[in-house]
Amino acid sequence: MDNKIHKVLIIDDHPLISEAYKSAFNYVSKEDKTISFKIEVTHNCDEAFDMIKKFSVNNKKLDIVFLDIRLPPSKDEKILSGEDLGLKLNKLLPNTKIIISTTFNDNYRIHSIFKSINPDGFLIKNDITPKELVIAIKTVIVDPPYYSKSVVKLLRKEVSNDFLLDKIDRTLLYELSIGTKMKDLPKILPLSIAGVEKRKRHLKQIFNVETVDDKELLIKARTKGFI
Repeated sequence: MDNKIHKVLIIDDHPLISEAYKSAFNYVSKEDKTISFKIEVTHNCDEAFDMIKKFSVNNKKLDIVFLDIRLPPSKDEKILSGEDLGLKLNKLLPNTKIIISTTFNDNYRIHSIFKSINPDGFLIKNDITPKELVIAIKTVIVDPPYYSKSVVKLLRKEVSNDFLLDKIDRTLLYELSIGTKMKDLPKILPLSIAGVEKRKRHLKQIFNVETVDDKELLIKARTKGFI
C-alpha cells in the first residue's frame, strides 16, 4: 500500500508544546506505516502567515494545521491572534484541516471561534494528554471533527438550552461580563444607548430576571453557558 504523506504546519509560540504535537504525529506514523507526516513549525503570526502564503501562491496542498489561538500580534498588527490566522487559512487554503488548540475555555470565546473558523478539531489545552493528541490527529485525518471534553460539555449545554440568542445578544452579555461601560457599547455594537437598554430588557425577560442591575442577568447567562 502506498505511503500517504500529510503536510502539517504547527503554529504555537511555545517550543515545548510544538514538540509535543510533533511527537504525537510521529507516534501516529509509527502505529500506521501507511501514513507519514512532513511537519513545519512556526512560532508567531508573521512566520505562520508567510508559510501559509507560500503554500497558497505555489498551489501546494497543506493537509493539517495545528493552530494556537493565543499568539502575539504580527509586526504590522494586521493579524492580531491565531483566530485571524484561521480566517486567513480558510480563505487561502480552504481544504486545509484546522485543529484549534487554546487555553481559552470561556463559552463566549469558544463559540466565537466555532462561528468564525469552524475547525475540524478543537482542543482546550488543559484537556490535552499525549493519548488525546494521538486520537485527535487520527480522527481529523479519517473522520473529523474531534472535540476535547470541555468543548463537548459546552456544545451539550448549548443544545439543551431553550434560549435563542443572536450574535449581538452574545456580544452584549460578554461585554457586560468583562465590565465594558454603557457609554462604550455603541462603539462595539451596532446599537445606540437606547438600543442597548432595550436589548438588556429583552435579555432579562428571556432569563426571567427582575432586578434592575445586571448581576443576576450575568449569573444566569453564565449558568446557561452563554458567557
